[in-house]
Amino acid sequence: MSRIFYAIALIWALTGAAFAHDFSALARVLPDESRITDDGRAGVRLDLGLSQGVPYRVFTLRDPYRMVLDFQEVDWTGLDSEAFLQTDRISGVQFGAYVPGWSRMVLELGAPLAVGAADLRVDQDTGAAQLSLRLQGTDFDTFAASAGAPRQPDWDLPEPAVTPTMPGTNSTSVLRVMLDPGHGGIDPGAEVDGTDEKTLMLTFARELRELLLRTGGYQVVMTRVDDQFVSLERRIALAHRAGADIFISLHADILSEGRAHGAAVYTLSDEASDVASHKLAERHDRGDLISGVDLSGADDQVADVLLDIARQETKPRTDALARALADGMTQQGGPMNNRPIRTASFSVLKAADIPSVLVELGFLSSPRDLKNIRNPEWRAGLARGLVSGLENWRREDLVKRSLIGQ
Repeated sequence: MSRIFYAIALIWALTGAAFAHDFSALARVLPDESRITDDGRAGVRLDLGLSQGVPYRVFTLRDPYRMVLDFQEVDWTGLDSEAFLQTDRISGVQFGAYVPGWSRMVLELGAPLAVGAADLRVDQDTGAAQLSLRLQGTDFDTFAASAGAPRQPDWDLPEPAVTPTMPGTNSTSVLRVMLDPGHGGIDPGAEVDGTDEKTLMLTFARELRELLLRTGGYQVVMTRVDDQFVSLERRIALAHRAGADIFISLHADILSEGRAHGAAVYTLSDEASDVASHKLAERHDRGDLISGVDLSGADDQVADVLLDIARQETKPRTDALARALADGMTQQGGPMNNRPIRTASFSVLKAADIPSVLVELGFLSSPRDLKNIRNPEWRAGLARGLVSGLENWRREDLVKRSLIGQ
């Protein structure tokens, strides 16, 4: 079996195509048998010990240079990135859950590398497996020619999770809300003292969903319902697929610029309202690069112009939504940022036809905010503030739209 796989790997290395092989069930990483080391003139060697063989594929991405390994599926418990990475020819490594059924490892390359050889050996007695990759230096043009994610449409686009409408609710007045817990899977977001942003935001999104459903008149959709990675563009696609009326992205970042504490609501703008907001938008968009998403398919100029026109119609409703949510949180005691409404170029807010906002519950770099966000009672109060603000916005929006109709 390993010889057949080795031949397939050599074909892949020569053609630049992605490859995979069939195994089944959940595999665990074996930390003591896993390392990335300098192999001298031969390049870099990656050895990954697994409790059993699993299907996997390898591909490269540029801007920045990355090598991505997808597995179906690996439990990374016990693997320490510092002990695993034993060469400075790889500038960084990330690994974790990607989407349901798939795990991902991303190598951040200091220079272009290509797979020179690949071998997956399975012990016939124990079932344990050893994946070995030899990565060789290559020139920039060759790397660029073969770089790019495999084209498998929708393979990483999970169906939106829709929570049924509460019994007795008038379907004609139901507002469909897309909640977007930031980060997830391989992208943990901000991390402080053993707490990560992705877990806190998923917890809060579930709490906010339950409160909206108990209030009545809402249907709630979530971009993710567990610890899985969803790219920024996929989050927008999910909102459109679900027919969302509004989009609320939930975050709690780390930021040193400015007075980085207190809740705030962000709307989309090409020009950030301040330096801190600009830095924050950069951090959010970098999550896709770290996680290995192929961002080469950018919108052309014509599409951008058309989208900007559509956003101009949506912008007044979005601005009103941001003010209402900020007011609702303020009434619950906040605490709020000294500038509770801000703007920045967040990619996740670029749905042209859906009022979209990003809510920072606070900043994990602030001890006060971190304590609050960890507190279930404080989160419940903030959720009530958001629901109150949303109720006020919905009433005003219905009045304004009826006047426009007349």
